[in-house]
Amino acid sequence: MFKIAIDGPSGAGKSTLAKNIAAALGFMYLDTGALYRTIGLYNYQNKDLDLSKINVRAEYVDGKQIMYLNGVDVTAEIRRNEISLYASEVSAKAEVRAFLLDIQRNAADNYNIVMDGRDIGTVIMPDAQVKIFLCPNVEERAKRRYAELIAKGQNITFEEVFTDMERRDKNDSSRNIAPAVAAADAVLIDNSSFTEEETLNAAMKIIDEKLKKYGRK
Repeated sequence: MFKIAIDGPSGAGKSTLAKNIAAALGFMYLDTGALYRTIGLYNYQNKDLDLSKINVRAEYVDGKQIMYLNGVDVTAEIRRNEISLYASEVSAKAEVRAFLLDIQRNAADNYNIVMDGRDIGTVIMPDAQVKIFLCPNVEERAKRRYAELIAKGQNITFEEVFTDMERRDKNDSSRNIAPAVAAADAVLIDNSSFTEEETLNAAMKIIDEKLKKYGRK
């Protein structure tokens, strides 16, 4: 199977890029951040993290990943801004990562896949043929996240989004378990000033070279 890992900090545009790559190549796309957000939502709602009470399922409808928590569609709810910090906190727990690891690796072993997250190239798919790490600056990422949340009707200020993002960056990059760092063999793309199309074009140049190298194109 051909594996493409897209890593980077919160708000870097990982999911958008990964979806666009998957669409361009006809690969399966797995949004791993949605898995952790679903666990984070459970923690937010119940104030505990009893994994024996949690069932996480991802399904695909018209190319869109739908997330279920204990049988309930939570696709929209997990994108609320307050869930971001909970997702970051639970993703730093070894038991949570182990709980979700098989879901991710099984998908990678059975499909040509594009996967995005914080540690895809370092932990989940260290054997990925392509590893890309997006690294736009924090202010640009906060602007994108703020615009996204406002478009969804959330009542929030840019300052709140910026502060939350800085806090999450610190949590994600400094934690002991699976920190959000680039793999040694990852290609870094600073897409601070890139449009969605320009980011895709930059990534596809890297991918095309690898596909040719492995005789896949």
